[in-house]
Amino acid sequence: MKALSHKKSKVESVLSALWHRGYRCRLNYKELPGSPDIALTKYRIAIFIDGEFWHGKDFEENKGKIKNNKDYWIKKSRKIVKEI
Repeated sequence: MKALSHKKSKVESVLSALWHRGYRCRLNYKELPGSPDIALTKYRIAIFIDGEFWHGKDFEENKGKIKNNKDYWIKKSRKIVKEI
């Protein structure tokens, strides 16, 4: 994963907006259980942002877009869709 280039995600955009409004927060805060995507430690708030891909939403339509480790992601997503 370290070899992958990193693009600015929507999570980081939200973090940036919060920071500019005076809310000091951390991204992927490892000191809290579950490593929340955004943590506002002063207010004791943890925010987890789950994308639609991770929950299998519209998986059948989007499975053709998977480029890396395709067999793994298809198997995992089918399992998630079955559980729902």
